[in-house]
Amino acid sequence: MPFPPSPRARSGPRRRSLLAVAPAALALTGCTGGDSGGPAGDGQPAADRARARAARDSEALVERYDAVIAARPGLAGRLRPLREEVVQHARALGGGRKASPSASPSASASSSASASSSASPSPSAAVPDNDKDALAGLAAAEKDLADRRAKALGGVPGELARLLASVAAAGAVHVYLLTEGNA
Repeated sequence: MPFPPSPRARSGPRRRSLLAVAPAALALTGCTGGDSGGPAGDGQPAADRARARAARDSEALVERYDAVIAARPGLAGRLRPLREEVVQHARALGGGRKASPSASPSASASSSASASSSASPSPSAAVPDNDKDALAGLAAAEKDLADRRAKALGGVPGELARLLASVAAAGAVHVYLLTEGNA
């Protein structure tokens, strides 16, 4: 005899289950992004360009973290671990030579801003005057980048798609930590 359904059945997923499932869904999307099915040499230059663009985007995000840390030193303890992860993402994507996790924020911001043509010429000029707005600006940059990476998954080969999915998921976690979490 089957049991009747519980009268307390949930009407939708809980927040925790969504947060736990979202990175796995991104990873699965990356796994199914697969190859285009054409000859192996056809997609390689496009994949190289996508990887280089993703690395440059991560380097620009490191510069943004550096600018916020330099302008808002009270946030440095909260932002350094996230910045170091973004540096690791840039390195995993083949970039990250301009910024290192041990560089001082002001030194790496000035040297990497002058060395990079893809970043804005004066990242520190865009830093808001209060902590809340500075964190919101970083969260918006992380979200934009994570969204762009998630959209790019279908157009790149499997291994790069998995890497981009992983980095996009980490970016989504950074958004949460910058807006709601206690990083």
